[in-house]
Amino acid sequence: MLGAVLMALAPIALLIGLGSWLRRHGLLAETFWPQAERLGYYVLLPSLFFDGLATAQLGGAPIRDLAATLIVSTLAVAALIVVCRPLMPLSGPAFTSVFQGGVRFNNYVGVTLAAGLFGAQGVALAAVCNAAIVPTVNVLCVLVFARHGETQLEARAILRQILINPLVVACSGGIALQTLGLRLPAALEPALKALGAASLPLGLMCVGAALDFSATRRWMGPVVLSSAAKFMAMPIATIATANALGLHGPAFTTALLFQALPTASSAYILARQLGGDAPLMAGITASQTVIGFTALPAVLAAALPA
Repeated sequence: MLGAVLMALAPIALLIGLGSWLRRHGLLAETFWPQAERLGYYVLLPSLFFDGLATAQLGGAPIRDLAATLIVSTLAVAALIVVCRPLMPLSGPAFTSVFQGGVRFNNYVGVTLAAGLFGAQGVALAAVCNAAIVPTVNVLCVLVFARHGETQLEARAILRQILINPLVVACSGGIALQTLGLRLPAALEPALKALGAASLPLGLMCVGAALDFSATRRWMGPVVLSSAAKFMAMPIATIATANALGLHGPAFTTALLFQALPTASSAYILARQLGGDAPLMAGITASQTVIGFTALPAVLAAALPA
């Protein structure tokens, strides 16, 4: 299994490295990358999740136990971070970045890795993971921003941030079609598949282009705190919950790898929009992306049979 994980990580590392190289050498206009991120976040990745959930062959998959494992472990770690808030000598906005670093995950890396390990089954399981974690994480993060961010949000604004999230909308739509047994129109399904396929390489290159290590040394404490929550507390909570529910096989592996992923580059966008500490968030994202290539195989190797 470890060898398969390393092989699946190799193309991910290459695409992230390519994105970083392209931006550093200016082969594309600087304005390209923010627009590419928006395209991926609002169109390509939602297409992947909507199509994946609407068309997934989930017969026999422990969907309820998988979703419960992800939600319970995420809530447990989120609660732990909030309880430890008084022990962190951080401003409110800085705490929001630590929180996001502890609970958010990089969709692009997760879906690509699941597909590399389990093929079509991995894409379906990854879609279930996103359907469970994306709404949970977004609700938690928006609530933390409302309490600790510089921009105080009213209840209506909090609800709006959750309801208009494109990933939440896409997952909800895909689940609705799957539940009702409806099929996508013949002309629409291939278009969605093509858009979804484009999301992964472009998204990974955007991750590389967004890497910013300039703030890492100045924020070593918060980087360590968020990384400990992400790469230690979250996998432990996931393993404990999965064992309690009897989750095993590819579903357990997919749950564990999603919960041990580095935080998402979209966390920086949210920090900038909702009054968080955006420079710190950039440093945490860059650091966790690098740490993740060692931490993720180590977590899977410790928890899974050879």
